[in-house]
Amino acid sequence: MRSARRRSREFALQGLYQWQFTGDTAAQVLKNLAEMDGFGEADHGFLEAELRGAIAEAPALTRQLEPLADRKWAEVSPVERSILLIGAWELVHKQEIPYRVTINEAIELGKRFGATDGHKWVNGVLDRLAATVRASEIAAPREPRAPRQGQRPKPSRKKVAR
Repeated sequence: MRSARRRSREFALQGLYQWQFTGDTAAQVLKNLAEMDGFGEADHGFLEAELRGAIAEAPALTRQLEPLADRKWAEVSPVERSILLIGAWELVHKQEIPYRVTINEAIELGKRFGATDGHKWVNGVLDRLAATVRASEIAAPREPRAPRQGQRPKPSRKKVAR
């Protein structure tokens, strides 16, 4: 089962895809999304903020993304464009979400909805964007992760003198 945030990103992707072809307002896109199966499983506040933000800031986000890509924005598939807009908006505006989480979520969207290797390209573009908009977070040392519930901690790999 996918988390409410992942469902929100999936709906945001579908909404941005629709917006690219129809030019509908964010309000109309949200209204259309609300009629889809599984909409109740999404985090509606997050979805609305992400969709409205990505649409409103699409020109500015595109200006940041296009130089990091190896092709013109118009040559990027609508699915990958949508994923990049979502990822870029999160990297810029959702500092509380670790950049690795945002990029991983974009990769997962690419694997599920994009072209065969589109997720790899999206990963590269968002990595380059993160290096500029989240430079201090990237430079900070990583905290060790706590084991998930039900998992045992991994043994230390320190060498023992014999």
